[in-house]
Amino acid sequence: MRIDGACHCGLITFEAEIDPEQVTICHCTDCQSLSTSAFRVVVPTPADKFSLSGEPTVYVKTAESGARRAQAFCPKCGSPIYSAPADVTPASYFIRVGTIRQRNELPPKVQIWTRSAQQWVNDLASLPRVEKQ
Repeated sequence: MRIDGACHCGLITFEAEIDPEQVTICHCTDCQSLSTSAFRVVVPTPADKFSLSGEPTVYVKTAESGARRAQAFCPKCGSPIYSAPADVTPASYFIRVGTIRQRNELPPKVQIWTRSAQQWVNDLASLPRVEKQ
């Protein structure tokens, strides 16, 4: 599937080819902290199918596994854009689904790092819903 997206302010834009069957919710504590939410939704794209316009700022985080991950975000608005291996030329990038224009067409297919999941995320459907603030 061909996708495109941008950070919140539009400084960083991208296009990519993805497999919608690989959309993943990650509950690891790094994703919780870096997304400032209970989880993050990502989708991988092969490096040769990803084009980026603009220069993101990169923060390198060492994961629990010891792997160093580059976390790329917009230097102006702070929107997370992708992560990738930090110490090698990336074979793929993990795009943050919230920045993808077609995100409504990308329901997650799997959840990972569920041992770190906030217990309340399973009860979201039971909460009252309000259409607008």
